[in-house]
Amino acid sequence: MEHSSNSGLNLGLISIPQSLLMQTGTASILLLLLAQKASQSALVAMGQASEEIFRGDRLPILSFPNEDELSRS
Repeated sequence: MEHSSNSGLNLGLISIPQSLLMQTGTASILLLLLAQKASQSALVAMGQASEEIFRGDRLPILSFPNEDELSRS
């Protein structure tokens, strides 16, 4: 059995065909792209949720003492 240098990865005892390397590389890149899109949408959702937390209408109303109450103390 004679292998050319373009037939894949030859590791001595085992030889990995080029088609398997291409399939593995393509699948991993596609999975990385899907993970990037999922993490991007999750980060956008977290950013929007954090904006809602710091929005003025969601914060409690604090009672500040009047000037009259301060001068009596």
